[in-house]
Amino acid sequence: MKSKIPAILIFSRLIIGFVIISLSLLKIENYQIIAVVLLSIGLLTDIFDGIIARHLHISTQKLRRLDSTVDQIFFVSVGVATYIQCPMFFETNAYKIAILAGSEVLIYLVSFLKFRKEVATHSIGAKIWTLLLFGTLIQVILQCQSIVLFNLCFWIGLLTRAEIIAILLILKTWTNDVPSVFHSIQLRKGKAIKRNKIFNG
Repeated sequence: MKSKIPAILIFSRLIIGFVIISLSLLKIENYQIIAVVLLSIGLLTDIFDGIIARHLHISTQKLRRLDSTVDQIFFVSVGVATYIQCPMFFETNAYKIAILAGSEVLIYLVSFLKFRKEVATHSIGAKIWTLLLFGTLIQVILQCQSIVLFNLCFWIGLLTRAEIIAILLILKTWTNDVPSVFHSIQLRKGKAIKRNKIFNG
C-alpha cells in the first residue's frame, strides 16, 4: 500500500484541479477561500509525492513523467477557474500570459522533438517559480489583481523556462530530475551529479 501513496497524491492533484474548475463554474459561496485551501492542498501533494517516492525508493521515470504531466494539468485547471472568476485580470495581462504559456509549450516541443518524451527536469529554478506561481494565483483568486507578484512571476517564469530548454539541449539522453544547467553539463560529460534525497534524490 505504501508504494501507491505517491501515485495517489499525484492523481489527487488531478482531481483537485477539476474540482476547483467545477466550483468556479457553480460560483459557490466562499469560493475564494475554498479555492485557496484546495490549491494549497494541491501544492502539498506536489511537494510530498516526490519526497515519499524517493524515500520508498520507487521514484521511477514513469512516475516522474506522470508527476510533470499532472502538474501542468493542475495549474492549467486552476488558471481556467481563476479566469472564470477574474476575466479582467487575464484580459489586462493577456500579452504576458500568452508569452509565458508559449514558453511552456516550447519546452514540451523541444523535449518531444529531441527525446520523444515530455519534460520532467524538475529543476530547482522551476520549483522556485512554482512557489511564485502559487502565490500569484492566490492573490488573483482573492483580489482579482496582482501587479508586483505577477510581474515577478512572469520574469522568473521566462528565465526558468529558458533554463529548462538549455538543460534539454545540453543533455545527450532524456533524464529526469536535473537541478540546473550546471548539472546537465556534468551529465553530458558522463559525470554523476550530487542528488538530494528530499529534492532530487
